[in-house]
Amino acid sequence: MTLIRLDILLQQRGAVPSREVAQALILAGSVWSGNQRLEKPGQKVRDDLDLEIRERLPRFVSRAGEKLEAALNTFAISVAGRSCLDVGASTGGFTDCLLQRGAARVIALDVGYGQLDYKLRKDPRVVPIERFNARYLTAADLEASDLQAGSIDFVCMDTSFISLTRLVEPVCCSVPKLRDLVVLFKPQFEVGRAFVKKGGLVTDERAIQAKVAEFDAFMLNLGLKLKNGPQKSPVPGKKSGNVELLIHYERQ
Repeated sequence: MTLIRLDILLQQRGAVPSREVAQALILAGSVWSGNQRLEKPGQKVRDDLDLEIRERLPRFVSRAGEKLEAALNTFAISVAGRSCLDVGASTGGFTDCLLQRGAARVIALDVGYGQLDYKLRKDPRVVPIERFNARYLTAADLEASDLQAGSIDFVCMDTSFISLTRLVEPVCCSVPKLRDLVVLFKPQFEVGRAFVKKGGLVTDERAIQAKVAEFDAFMLNLGLKLKNGPQKSPVPGKKSGNVELLIHYERQ
């Protein structure tokens, strides 16, 4: 029996892919030995100590990544080697998912500032565009930020406090090579105030279905045909608890 650093022991046992991940799990309070939580990465422990990881770190920088992952899986969309535009990037859940699925490049656009996770911000495949309202987006704006913007053919959108109908047209017109568009349809921003209850909850299914059908027609007029969906997101809206819908459109 010998003593060894806890983070190194986890890595040596193959419980984590790297020492950095081990340290993150330990500091998050996810590593246990029996009923004792182990909270210091540098703590010396026996090399035969029973260890258990009770909670894994999230796979994406935000839970939005799980939403896009569900869409890519359900709709059988491959983004490997593709250039993508993430509208409403925020922390970067969608962007993170795209990179993990092999995207060659992602422009992460958001009206806010400083929200994009540092891991993504320093990734050479990611081009952040911040403090920019997608309503006013043009192809020139994208090209000014990234010389490779002209190769974008996949767009995903996760926006709030505004209807998708006010964003889709300028976004799609800015991406001439667009092939696939995946949107996260959030009922509270689409159905109208009359159907939105306290906290943003929308329970009128008929109102939601009617608005989705209306949105499909709107998209068709833009040359975007419904390809897949709507599919319920596996993760409900964080604040409202609404069932959000994933919809896949294809340029005709």
